[in-house]
Amino acid sequence: MGDDNFNRAVVFVIAHGAEGAIGLVLNQPTQERLGSLLPHWENQNFKDSTVFCGGPVEANSTMGLGRFVGETDESTTFILANIGVIDLKIDPKALPPSLVNLRPYVGYSGWGPMQLEAELAANAWFVVDVDPQDMFRVKTEDLWSMVLRRQTGTMSWLSNYPPDPRMN
Repeated sequence: MGDDNFNRAVVFVIAHGAEGAIGLVLNQPTQERLGSLLPHWENQNFKDSTVFCGGPVEANSTMGLGRFVGETDESTTFILANIGVIDLKIDPKALPPSLVNLRPYVGYSGWGPMQLEAELAANAWFVVDVDPQDMFRVKTEDLWSMVLRRQTGTMSWLSNYPPDPRMN
């Protein structure tokens, strides 16, 4: 694709429709911690969570992916059974106690109308089923290879492709 923002990126698409698509890169951690990025999270359970770069769009925006066990409320938009998008601007005390994992993001990946479809038609992306565990892995440096290794055929074989084949 030629965009360093997406070199070996594992992108989870959280919304897709006529206006385009929004996704989060699951494997680009920053050096930032949630409590230092957003001071109102300073004294909260997830203050030491590593902030990830969700993509190059609106790099100053923030959001989180959260995993919940048990009761929740309307403060979360669910995208999978127990995983939802969290607005990190809200008071963290307003979140239900059922929040057990939080992955904070700055920025996101975005596509305009039909842009993602065109990139898919050009074979710029692999599309695979999501494994919810991937969203909260502590070690993400090998996530791209791990996701491909779980697949069959050529995708599994490509999991061993070196980052720079000229150095092989």
